Amino acid sequence: MTRADVRKTYKLYIGGAFPRSESGHTYVAHDAKGRFLANAALASRKDARDAVVAARGAFSGWAGRTAYNRGQVVYRIAEVVEDRRPQFVDALAATEGLSARAAGAALDTAIDRLVWYAGWADKLTQVVGNANPVSGPYFNLSTPEPTGVVAVLAPQESSLLGLLSVVAPVIVTGNTCVVVSSFERPLPAVTFAEVLATSDVPAGVVNVLTGDAEALGPWLASHMDVNALDLTGVAGRPDLATDLEVAAADNLKRVRRAPAAEPDWTLEPDLDAMTDFLETKTVWHPIGV
Repeated sequence: MTRADVRKTYKLYIGGAFPRSESGHTYVAHDAKGRFLANAALASRKDARDAVVAARGAFSGWAGRTAYNRGQVVYRIAEVVEDRRPQFVDALAATEGLSARAAGAALDTAIDRLVWYAGWADKLTQVVGNANPVSGPYFNLSTPEPTGVVAVLAPQESSLLGLLSVVAPVIVTGNTCVVVSSFERPLPAVTFAEVLATSDVPAGVVNVLTGDAEALGPWLASHMDVNALDLTGVAGRPDLATDLEVAAADNLKRVRRAPAAEPDWTLEPDLDAMTDFLETKTVWHPIGV
């Protein structure tokens, strides 16, 4: 018996739920050969605002968790991605035109990247914090703290490894985020959102929007309740990147500037990916008499 072709429409991921776009609009995501793959929700500025509200609501609880616990949660994400290996391999093969072997290797690197960041969760303070020498009867300690809500424009080409490489350092350090996925390759991102919904990540810590970074970026860059902005997803588009930087300056957002070209995500990351979205708190404490 011939079955009907079930064409799937993927939704957004906001506040732990999967709503349709407020506009009701969708767009067609194609595979690497230009064939129909799925429909994806076309996020609007209202969806972006809703995602920021969800991220802000989740921030205090997430930042208040111990670093060790945040590492456990990120490690759990890696476990669930591993459990859904066939689905991710199929998604990578279809969207990026990879062979099954190459897609499997890319997935391995993505999972390893999550584990790498999970391991740093409770060690970063010891590396970037400091006991400062002072001339007087005081302790002077500098410790890192999360910035707040981070808007992330995800890489356009590396739809999973690049995505995880920009999301993991944001959340493992206690920030929450609103992520705009690759426009032409949204399938791995929405599959990752399904992982988030079934792992230990609290609702609102990661919010995933599918849509055009050029349309959504200005609203996130100018949003007064967004504390930082990652422009990795507009690599190679200097005019757009400059416009977003100017918009972000209104409330002095931290900005990770857009690279000239998309990075090689297979290279091991450095600590800058985590420290870019940390603030330093310095405390003076008198030494008892």
